[in-house]
Amino acid sequence: MEFVKGGITAPRGFLASGIHCGIRKNKTKRDLALIFSRTPARAAAVYTTNLVKGAPITVTKDHLSNGMAQAIICNSGNANTCNANGVEVAKEMSRLVGEAMKVSHRDVLVASTGVIGQPLNLEPIASHMDELVHNLSSTGGKKAAEAIMTTDTKVKEIAVEFTVNGKVCRLGGIAKGSGMIHPNMATMLVFLTTDCAISSAMLQKALSTDVQNTFNMTSVDGDTSTNDMVIVMANGRAGNPEIIKEGHAFETFMKALNTVTVQLCRWIAADGEGATKLLECHVEGAADLDTAKTVAKSVICSSLTKAAMFGADANWGRVLCAIGYSGAEVDVSKVEVKFSSAKGEILVCENGAGVDFSEELAKKILLEKEIDILIHLHSGEEKATAWGCDLTYDYVKINGDYRT
Repeated sequence: MEFVKGGITAPRGFLASGIHCGIRKNKTKRDLALIFSRTPARAAAVYTTNLVKGAPITVTKDHLSNGMAQAIICNSGNANTCNANGVEVAKEMSRLVGEAMKVSHRDVLVASTGVIGQPLNLEPIASHMDELVHNLSSTGGKKAAEAIMTTDTKVKEIAVEFTVNGKVCRLGGIAKGSGMIHPNMATMLVFLTTDCAISSAMLQKALSTDVQNTFNMTSVDGDTSTNDMVIVMANGRAGNPEIIKEGHAFETFMKALNTVTVQLCRWIAADGEGATKLLECHVEGAADLDTAKTVAKSVICSSLTKAAMFGADANWGRVLCAIGYSGAEVDVSKVEVKFSSAKGEILVCENGAGVDFSEELAKKILLEKEIDILIHLHSGEEKATAWGCDLTYDYVKINGDYRT
């Protein structure tokens, strides 16, 4: 397993492009992306759990009913959600791509991100479709990654290379996500591509399993969005025997997938709106996996803990408080808490009570850009990790005038 360049176009047979078509007023920002497989691909997806769902999700779910896809079109600047004609607009987006690429519109998946409740004008998309298609390239992954960004400050793309049954395969991904990020999917869009041959059923199993420990363990602000979507396409051009059941080949694929998704989770959390620090909460010694995950999520979602991390304040009581109201069955008298970063590690709580520690060292540790909150429950063998960020003044500033 090794990292390679190229993002979503690193796997064989995938092209991508990203342009500014005019959905967003800022002409320096791309707002329309296209990902295309030269051959039909197996495909799978997971979606937001919010009862309010964007029209693109409705259309994508329908088009993915056969487990196949060949293209993904995505716009930023407008979520196409809560619009009377939203489904018609999303369907037309897929038709425009299908017509331009000479493929069935049902093999085109649709995604949108941006402001909710404002009609999405199709004219800029239709009038720039030729440009979008013309710009498709085997090196266009970064431009596509730029085109799906909203309040993101950094491009998020990654790719890995791995071997399945003697054949070299690649898996790449791009993501957007900065605000409205909360466990059980968030306002993230993640698009993954691979040239590994794997059946639609096993691809869905791999994705649905992986998100439980990656994207569903990531939170920025406690808000679950309406347009969240993770899509993976596998075109099989690596030439390996198709993965149709569990076994060593499937495990290798799962490891590659998890390597990509964990890094995307870290980048999404670190790029949280207004954030200055990436927080990772590692829980171990839990009686069961649900307990470990519940505790990790609760701590990473705690506004008071997030604010303390922003201020580099080793206020471990806020961590204990989040554990206490998490709903998990925990023996608080056994809980141990440490803070860790590139500057070192410090024990701040043992057996559910405070210990003497150097406030000066703690401050140095918490002033770093990446902070680990280490929790040991001393009640079992299970563990879990959740990702989040600090809570800053800029979060309110960004969201106070998001629409205007």
